[in-house]
Amino acid sequence: MNDSDIVHVLRMMSDTGLRVAGPVLLVVLVVGTTVSLLQTITQIQEQAVVYVLKFCSVGVLLLFTGPWMLHELSSFVRVLWARIPDVR
Repeated sequence: MNDSDIVHVLRMMSDTGLRVAGPVLLVVLVVGTTVSLLQTITQIQEQAVVYVLKFCSVGVLLLFTGPWMLHELSSFVRVLWARIPDVR
């Protein structure tokens, strides 16, 4: 395994990580910003509201995208396992 193979594996790893974690981070960002804006407008400063809404939104997201995320991660692991014989 040479340097270009290592760079390729690292790039695959970062791409897979971004594809899998990206939707969750985006949903948390949007929900957190929206709830913070609404709390600022209504002057309700209860922190539990933010956490409950983030938790529920991530839960719903994982219900719909969980199988896709699992497929992405398992295909990445299969590729890594297939490359093990090339390591010297």
